Amino acid sequence: MPFLYGRKLGLKYILQPQLTPWGGPWLRPGMNSIDQEATLEALAQGLSEQKAVLCMQRFAPGVSTNECQPFQKQGFHMTTRYTYRFNPIPASSKLHDLADRGRRRGVTEVEKNYIIDRKVCAEEFATLHTEYWERRSGHDLLNHDFIQHVCSTAINRNQALLYGLRDSNGTLMAARFAVYDSHCAYALLSALHPNALRNSMTLLVWTMLTDLYGRTETFDFEGGMDPGVGHFYSSFGTQKTEFHCIYRSKVPFGKKILHL
Repeated sequence: MPFLYGRKLGLKYILQPQLTPWGGPWLRPGMNSIDQEATLEALAQGLSEQKAVLCMQRFAPGVSTNECQPFQKQGFHMTTRYTYRFNPIPASSKLHDLADRGRRRGVTEVEKNYIIDRKVCAEEFATLHTEYWERRSGHDLLNHDFIQHVCSTAINRNQALLYGLRDSNGTLMAARFAVYDSHCAYALLSALHPNALRNSMTLLVWTMLTDLYGRTETFDFEGGMDPGVGHFYSSFGTQKTEFHCIYRSKVPFGKKILHL
C-alpha cells in the first residue's frame, strides 16, 4: 500500500499525492480470505505506526467496507465519498441519448463557433488553468510548472489527452486534461476562458469519450462531492460510484496544519 509523506511546520503528514485520486490497499487477485485478512491487518498496523500527525488515504472504488475494518480497528475513521463513472465507456452514438436535456442543449452552438484542438500545448493549458482558478478562488492550488510538467510527461508517454476549443481568432476558450491506461481514464484538470460558451466542457467531454472508446474500459470524472459538480457529472448519464476514505489525527490541530 503506497503512501507519501509531506511536511509542514516540521510535522509529518500522509495524504494523497497531487492529482492522485486514490491509492491502496492493492491485493493480489484470487487471494484467499485468510491471507487477505492477515494482509489488511498488517497494512493497517503498519500505517498506524507511521510517525505522522495526520493521515488520510482514499481507497479506490471496489475496496469494500469490510476491507476498511482493519483500519478502523487501528483507530482510523472511515467516510464514504462518491465519484461519477462511465463503466464501460459507451459508444459515441449513445452519448447524446444517455445525457439529460441540459447537456444536449446548446452543444450545436459550441460546435459551430469553436474548433476542436487535440494538440493543446501543455504550457498554454497551464496558463489557462492558473488564470481560471485565480478568477474563481484567488489562487491555483497547483503550481503552473507542475501542471505543465505533468501534462507534457503524460502526453509524451501516450497516456493522456489534452484537448481544447478555439474560437475564430485561435484563442483557447476551454481545455480538459485526462490520463489513462488500459483500464481507466481519469479527468484530472479542466479550465475555461471567461468568455467561453456554455456547454463548451460538454463538447470536450464527449470528444474525449469518443476518442477513448476502445483504448480503455472506464472513464472517471474524479470527484463529485460538491452538489453542483456532482449534478454536472451525473447529467452525462454516468454511474454514481462510492469509495472509502480513512482518516486519523494524532493531535487536535492536525487538520489545521494543512491550511497554513
